[in-house]
Amino acid sequence: MLVRQNRAPFNRARATVVSAATLLGIALAGCNGSFADNNPTQAAASPPPAIATASPRNVAAALPDFASLVDHYGPAVVNVAVVGKQQPISNEGPGGMSPNDPFQDFFRRFGQPMPRNQQPARGEGSGFIVSADGYILTNAHVVADADEVTVKTTDRREYTAKVVGFDEATDVAVLKIDAKNLPTVKIGDPAKLRPGEWVIAIGSPFGFENSVTAGIVSATSRSMPGSNYAPFIQTDVAVNPGNSGGPLFNLQGEVVGINSQIYSRSGGYMGLSFAIPIDVASNVQQQLVSNGKVTRSRIGVSIQDVNAQLAESFGLDRPKGALVGMVEENGPGAKAGIKAGDVILKVDGTEIEQSSQLPGLIASKKPGSTVNLDVWREGGIKRISAKPVEIVDKGTKVANRDAVESDETAKLGLVVRPLQKQEKAQVDTQGELVVEDSDGPAAAAGVQRGDIILGVNGKPVKSVDELKVAARKTKGKIVALLIERDSAQIFVPVRIG
Repeated sequence: MLVRQNRAPFNRARATVVSAATLLGIALAGCNGSFADNNPTQAAASPPPAIATASPRNVAAALPDFASLVDHYGPAVVNVAVVGKQQPISNEGPGGMSPNDPFQDFFRRFGQPMPRNQQPARGEGSGFIVSADGYILTNAHVVADADEVTVKTTDRREYTAKVVGFDEATDVAVLKIDAKNLPTVKIGDPAKLRPGEWVIAIGSPFGFENSVTAGIVSATSRSMPGSNYAPFIQTDVAVNPGNSGGPLFNLQGEVVGINSQIYSRSGGYMGLSFAIPIDVASNVQQQLVSNGKVTRSRIGVSIQDVNAQLAESFGLDRPKGALVGMVEENGPGAKAGIKAGDVILKVDGTEIEQSSQLPGLIASKKPGSTVNLDVWREGGIKRISAKPVEIVDKGTKVANRDAVESDETAKLGLVVRPLQKQEKAQVDTQGELVVEDSDGPAAAAGVQRGDIILGVNGKPVKSVDELKVAARKTKGKIVALLIERDSAQIFVPVRIG
């Protein structure tokens, strides 16, 4: 069995399949010895002092009742099994096998044919039911590359799940199964979490379904590499590959987060796990279900943390807030009067302790709304009102293919949708259709997500129906798509034979 050293310490608790025996080591610590007394006679005559012990009832009262919580809310936690696209065969060794693969020597010595075709990638994660009619939250990285998603409940029922959409920026995905009267979780308030508070996780680590682990909140509002919109909850709850997407409960039985990442040098649990606050995930869910995409805002400033030295130089009583380093020219911040050197202390009354809190707070505001900022400038607080604009974010993917896919577009390997008005204004295009996903022939031809389709075989298309008709009328095996990308127009030949 080969063990690969993981050089990157931050790892998402990715869905995995255990295909080899796992060695479990149990260490027992004991103590043997004697304690000599200078006066053995006196020691024998005098009984040992009484030691105050807690009654079993008092001990039980002092510990949290995890069992009742799991009995009540555990049925709303599900296992998420995925089947992904076939992995490309490596060219590193014969048969697509790595030269370091231990089976290489076996095939070479005994003259056995090398395996050529790899099986589709399979994996497992976790999730939890948030509505009785079948909406489920999990991690984006669990289902991002899935062709098939199966949800298993605690009573061993299985459902084929549809990926409503996922948001890579927050690592949140929404699934939907066709069922009714399902058990659901209760949503809590992550803002009320305190370090030291008990929390538990339920999930499927290494495929062991409905596993329960417990710990405490280590910290809140943690900034993690590659994530600007989720102030993570840090815990010491044991989270491992397969726990991804599972719920983090407080002792009131409320979900306060989605287990998403671990800090590890080995790939396994090392005492540091991180969860996405449930309010962030619920906002993503609402937008994906209602609008088909996630909208975020920005004010056009770059920021940094305020350390002790900077706080002293700016006259602050202690390090806090987000220090503005640069203001985008003609951006919302510049128009509002924000300047480099300002320290943003509050957003609509919410205090900013660390700069990592600011992007998420601004992102959650509606584009065009008024946001009130308390800014520290020249030794005093100044109130500034800004109107954020929408971020053109490529991190959201809608998988609602039913509304946009037809037999003709499926043959091309395209998933498209109509452009919204604000999107057209931002990219300044005359096109009406945007590519949500490309696969098969379209992907092989170089069509990318975000490309705007202008025409087919020299004829303009303005709607999904027109695209269907144009694709259906194509003579031969080549479709010439006119697409717009980065303000340039190019023809892309797509072979559909």
